[in-house]
Amino acid sequence: MDWTQESISGLVAKQRKFFKTGKTLDVKWRKTQLRRLKRAVIERRGELEAALHEDLGRSDVEAYLCDIGPVIVEINEILKGLRKWARPEKHFSGLMCFPSFRTTVYKMPYGVSLIISPFNFPILLTLGVLAASISGGNTAIMKTSSKSVASARALQSLVSDVFDDEFAAVIDGGHDVADMCLNERFDKIFYTGSPSVAKHVLEAASRNLTSVALELGGETGNWCIVRKDADLRDAARKIAFFKLCNSGQICININQIAVAEEISEDFLNELKSAFIRQIGENPETNPEYPKLITEKAYDKCERLCSEYSDRIVFGGTGDRQSHRFAPTIIYPVGAQEEIVRHELFCPLLPIVPFKDDEVGAVLDIIAEREHPLAMYLFTSDMKWARRVMSTQQYGGGCINEVCLHMMVKGVPFNGTGHSGMGAYHGEWGFREFTHPATVLKGRTHFNLPLREHPYSGDRAKWKRRLLKLFEK
Repeated sequence: MDWTQESISGLVAKQRKFFKTGKTLDVKWRKTQLRRLKRAVIERRGELEAALHEDLGRSDVEAYLCDIGPVIVEINEILKGLRKWARPEKHFSGLMCFPSFRTTVYKMPYGVSLIISPFNFPILLTLGVLAASISGGNTAIMKTSSKSVASARALQSLVSDVFDDEFAAVIDGGHDVADMCLNERFDKIFYTGSPSVAKHVLEAASRNLTSVALELGGETGNWCIVRKDADLRDAARKIAFFKLCNSGQICININQIAVAEEISEDFLNELKSAFIRQIGENPETNPEYPKLITEKAYDKCERLCSEYSDRIVFGGTGDRQSHRFAPTIIYPVGAQEEIVRHELFCPLLPIVPFKDDEVGAVLDIIAEREHPLAMYLFTSDMKWARRVMSTQQYGGGCINEVCLHMMVKGVPFNGTGHSGMGAYHGEWGFREFTHPATVLKGRTHFNLPLREHPYSGDRAKWKRRLLKLFEK
């Protein structure tokens, strides 16, 4: 369908009308919609896997591991906890409110939500966010990426077959269609993508003071630090897996690694061996290895690689026809060089050497730049690792592991500053798509004239005494 401003306005109006019926306020109804969504994802697994293969060259296993399976896990978690999360909270109002001692906090949906999803995980970052929106009792319009055409088509088919468009609908198209969406008044916007586009989304949302959640990759990339006391084989194995996943097109992926000089050669050898062990010596011809999303993305990766051709110690080759580019290690790279000052979003992996006893200087560099979405440490010094993780600014991360923090149930996921705002997954997603409404139930008897004029004379003295008493 060719979307116009008029057709998008009509869809928003249709969803707003449906929301005003109050049907989405019923938690039981929401759970029914979530079960329908889950059933559709399971039944159409093959179709979704085929779309991910067409767009990103994913194997069926990687497609399920990274996109489809996590959606099912997310829905299961919501189904299990939703009734408890949505239950109104009862609070004691305090003596200041005497004799009205009862206050209730209702968890209210925002209304009509706009979900703008990216190309790199088109199923997870569309349907996973939709599940959160449904859990909060909202309607949803999803604007999918124009780069992942097959996935957008599969999503449109799935959502239209499961839901009426008055409740949930998928819109495809380019930046012009996204801008048409942003021209409309929504009650909640959830955007996943780059910091530069996020500024545009925020600017558009500000016109209507719309609540916004942003999940961004981080402007200067995510760091990994490997210290000299790390288990190098274990670190290399995990880092290689992560850099191969989706060909590096992951917002929480490792952008650059700071490696202690004392063990840098040993680590490089382990990392090379790990890449070969997992994907073979010619990954650009391996059908299991994902591809870069577009020719433009491939050209950007190839161009950047050529700039550092004299320092490539592994990889550096690609196949333009298939858009596959081998995992490429660039060593050594200075911490101030341009390649480690922006998000790469490709299989290039710069290695920044440092003296192990000067790791504090590396942390200072990370702290001076925009906050990353993720940070990873490999070390056997847990006291140091915990101190770092409890003092740096970042979205989330791991010690002696990669990426698994985003798979933990019951915990929030997102960044801060240039790597995002807000949080979601499970209950945190429910919170992101609801706003708390505090309601005090007043009494018509035993009301003291404490708050009423006059505030002077003899009455002022006893009023002040009672106010101080009620403060306790």
